[in-house]
Amino acid sequence: MFNTMRSLVLASTVLAGFSTLASAQTVLNVSTWLPPTHAQNAVVWPTWAKWVEEATEGRVTVNIEYSSNNPGQLFDIVEDGVSDAAFSFHGFIPGRFKLQEIVELPGLGVNAEAASAAHWRTYEKYLKKANEHDGLELLALFTHGAGVMQTSFPVNSLDDLKGKKIRIGGGIQAEIGKRLEVIPVAAPGNKVYELMQTGVVDGVFMPMTEQQAQRLYEVAPYVTALPTGMYMGSFVMFINPDFMDSLSEKDANAIRSVSGERLSTMAGAAWDKADIAAKKFAEENGGKVVVLDKDHPITLSYAEKTAGLDKQWLESVKDKKVDAKAALDMLRAEAHSYAKEQQKDAGAL
Repeated sequence: MFNTMRSLVLASTVLAGFSTLASAQTVLNVSTWLPPTHAQNAVVWPTWAKWVEEATEGRVTVNIEYSSNNPGQLFDIVEDGVSDAAFSFHGFIPGRFKLQEIVELPGLGVNAEAASAAHWRTYEKYLKKANEHDGLELLALFTHGAGVMQTSFPVNSLDDLKGKKIRIGGGIQAEIGKRLEVIPVAAPGNKVYELMQTGVVDGVFMPMTEQQAQRLYEVAPYVTALPTGMYMGSFVMFINPDFMDSLSEKDANAIRSVSGERLSTMAGAAWDKADIAAKKFAEENGGKVVVLDKDHPITLSYAEKTAGLDKQWLESVKDKKVDAKAALDMLRAEAHSYAKEQQKDAGAL
């Protein structure tokens, strides 16, 4: 009888200990979109979740949930505390994030990892003071790989795009679409397959990764890539400030320590790897991928049609009260410097 009572007391003590541990653990709920196989969901969020759990010694765990909301709504969903964190594309909210278009301007000529590092550094020095992300705390800024033309028809010249219905994601893409004289169709990125399959659009400007991640090789088998890309896409990962305030200072700072530039470059690198894999995948599955050289007529024509976008962007952000010209110069210098280091590291392997 004594041993039985002793066992019950011991079991109760152990259960109480587990209960205390469980109650001390905070769950950070992340809302995400795009397919589960996409680099953002297969690599970026899970890697960051592991970093968070390690940095907080298990006191904060990350729960990743798929949102049925339009990804443009995720800014408000996190700001209102419905979800703790999310990511979205700046261009989904026209006019709010004009400064972040800085990284989308054509001709940067680096991969997503380098562009993401440069964007974060430039944001911290110049763009942050404009407070465009009011109501949110930033976790990372990153870009997708260079935008390419993905169409249901071959593109032998830019004239082939005139009058075609092209899904446009917003941001600098909107102005590019106007200059290429396409009929723009605004829609979330995760709706593109359906739009292509039903013939609502004839093509889309997106990074190569979507050939595999969203199976666009099935509906947009013609891919035309410029040597420096059409544009880059500006994305942001963010968290609710009240959630951060609810944590101990130690845990909040631990989360920040595995975010910022570290998370930005990791995200960019993941999307770069996805682009490389998707190009091979598309070609192996019958896709017709054409990578143009710098002297190709389409490349030269594109440069002519997009000339002056820098000046146009600088004019559009005059009211932001930041030194946009200095920011643009810094972004490009940082991006090219980072790219050179990447080349050195690759050469040392």
